[in-house]
Amino acid sequence: MTPAAQDHLAILAEQRADLEAERLRIEKAYCLAVLDHITAKIRAVCPEAVYVSFAFYSSSRTLDLHCVLGAQTSPLGTCPELWDNEGEPEDEHPLDDIADQIESDVQTALAPYASPAWATVGRNAASDGNSWLLELPPADRVSRVAELVRAHHPEATAVIVDGRSAGGRIIEVVEGSGEDGSQNLTTQRRWSRECEDVLTRLVGQIFAMPTLAGRHLDAIHDYRHPYGTSSELVRLMTLPPTA
Repeated sequence: MTPAAQDHLAILAEQRADLEAERLRIEKAYCLAVLDHITAKIRAVCPEAVYVSFAFYSSSRTLDLHCVLGAQTSPLGTCPELWDNEGEPEDEHPLDDIADQIESDVQTALAPYASPAWATVGRNAASDGNSWLLELPPADRVSRVAELVRAHHPEATAVIVDGRSAGGRIIEVVEGSGEDGSQNLTTQRRWSRECEDVLTRLVGQIFAMPTLAGRHLDAIHDYRHPYGTSSELVRLMTLPPTA
């Protein structure tokens, strides 16, 4: 192979890698957009909906829709069933009309192995069989992040997030400004491991959705990463007011 041919091949390989990376970014955003779409339709007729229960078949990447559940009322309690896809014909419910769309859209959102929607899926502890729960996303992810952060850091005005870790993770909390105008930063996050997992999922989804990322994630210049790694994907997310 001539040097010119090698150079041309290298250029094409780089272009192919860039296109594949862009395809993956679009695919992740699409999965979350589909999930948001069906979540809005579910909650329009069933506002208390929190989970969708289903059986998943990994060999075919398909699923069977079981039911829609509400929030767990106590640590030892089960999630109340709000609608059963396999219920009796006389048990009419508005979700009956969109059952096929729920099944299709959830399947679409979970079809790619790298779909960020999988971060919201866990086994249904109330069932011994092939039963999984997908937690429906909040209507406003950024507001939900603000609520969770301020539950532990009441003075928080913003968070610094890193898109390199787990798709997106909070690395510092901004608690106002000092007398010299500099930001008061802390890496001592006070929330629990469970809360950290929820925040990581939400921040990862915000990074994966171009509209949300463009609106809420601002570039930071001359930032020194507290853990000494690259700051290429570090962003500032200002927290909106909370009640």
